[in-house]
Amino acid sequence: MPTELIVLIAALFVAFIVFKALLNVVKTTFSTAIALFVIVVILSIFGITPDDLIREITNLPDTLTRLFTQK
Repeated sequence: MPTELIVLIAALFVAFIVFKALLNVVKTTFSTAIALFVIVVILSIFGITPDDLIREITNLPDTLTRLFTQK
């Protein structure tokens, strides 16, 4: 009987930790999605399309290489 109680308490504790970690992941994902949405909306106000943004992100390594190799 006491062993079953200890296992039950341990299982509840592990389930709580997993639930809390999952909740943190969901909160982080949601806040990141909202931040990206706000950035895209603000850029669209200035006439920058999502295609322009993706093109610049794709060219970012080349841009950084040129920035650091120029003297």
